[in-house]
Amino acid sequence: MSIKTIVSLGLLVFIPISIAAERLEWGSLTVFITSAIAIAPLAIWLSTATEEIAVVTGPSIGGLLNAVFGNATELIIALVALKGGLIDIVKASISGTIISNLLLVMGLSMFLGGLRYKEQEFQPVVARVNGSTMTLAVTALVLPALVAYSSEKVGNIEVTKISITTAVVLIIVYALTLVFSLRTHSYLYEVGLVEQEDQNPKDIVEPVAKPNISLWLGILVISTIAVAFESEIFVGAVEEATAGLGLTPLFTGVILLPLVGGAAEYVTAVRVAVKNNMDLSVSVAMGSSLLVALLVAPILVLVGQAIGQPMDLSFELFEVVAVTIAVAVANLISLDGRSNWLEGILLLATYTVLAAGFYFHPG
Repeated sequence: MSIKTIVSLGLLVFIPISIAAERLEWGSLTVFITSAIAIAPLAIWLSTATEEIAVVTGPSIGGLLNAVFGNATELIIALVALKGGLIDIVKASISGTIISNLLLVMGLSMFLGGLRYKEQEFQPVVARVNGSTMTLAVTALVLPALVAYSSEKVGNIEVTKISITTAVVLIIVYALTLVFSLRTHSYLYEVGLVEQEDQNPKDIVEPVAKPNISLWLGILVISTIAVAFESEIFVGAVEEATAGLGLTPLFTGVILLPLVGGAAEYVTAVRVAVKNNMDLSVSVAMGSSLLVALLVAPILVLVGQAIGQPMDLSFELFEVVAVTIAVAVANLISLDGRSNWLEGILLLATYTVLAAGFYFHPG
């Protein structure tokens, strides 16, 4: 049994603890902390179940499953928060997830992988494609804010219309990226095979038992339901708990929520980087950012309109600048298809500086 499995099983004890904390009114801070810890192993099991099912269903359906469930935890938390009217926190979590994946996840992967291997390589063509798509996504996310800031005559109605149009365009682009990565250019994304080949040398042929798809489907369903349940508890306490700690909604959304919802991506990206599979690590970090920008954010805009919690894509100016910096730095460092521990430090340093900015920002 791997360390990841042992830890993810052990942390499940926080599910009943968080429920007890809420029911017995142990305080919003206790509920906030215990439910946040409880979500982390559920996110890991949800991600693991998706990966195991993908092994059985094949690369096409498996890739689609990963595309849909890759950021399921973040989406569920955001939907629950949106339903609760925490629109500022939801919007901040979108930019925060993009920033954390590009800087924190990729930074940790390059740093820890670079400590073990002097220099690591990954396919620059995949990084360039993801980087180009990410640039488009950021342009689309920045546009409503620029329109709002550039003219005093632009009202909420116009910003909402721009946001809805942008959301539809981004969803279409995301569908086309799936066609590109799963059909027409799938050979560029077959990076997961490297890890399997490293573990099973070609001169040693060992029978590999296929995962029990019924078991993992059950785990996928149970994990998704459990994440939704814990998210209700977490979101119910987040506002009061963070206010008690002196944290603004902006810092909570940009820094704290991505740390809770992105546990699975962090574990996967760092684990494969330490095994010298930077191809997969970079794909996880950049792919997760793309999923948030091209699918999660547009879905939240459209769902918000449907449930009477109108959310637009007009972000705070500092958020816009921070996301732009994150994309620019990540693209610059990944351009040559090589990484080392110093480049990881540079990404982590950028993330730390931005996090400090969000902490002291009045929101």
